[in-house]
Amino acid sequence: MNKAALPAHVAMIMDGNGRWATARGLPRTEGHRQGLEAAKRIVSAASRLGIRYLSLYTFSTENWKRAQDEVGFLMALVKNHLSTELDFYRRNKIKVVHSGRREGLPKEVVAEIDSVVRDTRDLPGMVVNLAINYGGRDEIIRAIERGAASAPKSMPGVPISSIQDLSKHMDHPEIPDPDLIIRTGGEFRLSNFLLWQSAYSELFFSDCLWPDYSESDLIVALESYASRERRFGGTK
Repeated sequence: MNKAALPAHVAMIMDGNGRWATARGLPRTEGHRQGLEAAKRIVSAASRLGIRYLSLYTFSTENWKRAQDEVGFLMALVKNHLSTELDFYRRNKIKVVHSGRREGLPKEVVAEIDSVVRDTRDLPGMVVNLAINYGGRDEIIRAIERGAASAPKSMPGVPISSIQDLSKHMDHPEIPDPDLIIRTGGEFRLSNFLLWQSAYSELFFSDCLWPDYSESDLIVALESYASRERRFGGTK
């Protein structure tokens, strides 16, 4: 692919694990397990292709509404992945960061997040942003709270009067807004993902259920992105 036409930041809404499993007469947990394998494939592919930033919607603030057994399995899956795949990230020179609310996550999951973020922070390759216990609306509220906390005592209140003011208090202001957001599973919505940052993102929706998603599917989305003209509200 033409490297100049690649998006710098791709964000993925990885949808369809449960439906993939149900269609095969398998428990939903198996769909999540295979979805994790798909995530590893796409991380490797994106890194090889030259994507600079990859955000993965791993667990949303709304996912707590699911059955307790499923939530417990997902938390264990995240924890085990972070604890066993450090060599994968090191081998691919991938830096891992976390977006989302730490409060409410099991302490052992927070410990593994902190460990992999610390151990990969100096790696020079692609940045993988794991959105865990993440919601776009929640991130905006937390950004406002950070802004309020940073106000000088002589000027109480929320020191946010511009887009730039709020942006600098988001979870990762150093990561550029996503150029392309891909959602699998045949649904057509953002589901509370990167709401502030997606103002001018290109959107691509795939019918493919996430466990079946492959590098070739990613390339189809990237080629669609490369064919679009982005004007950001202006004219050519």
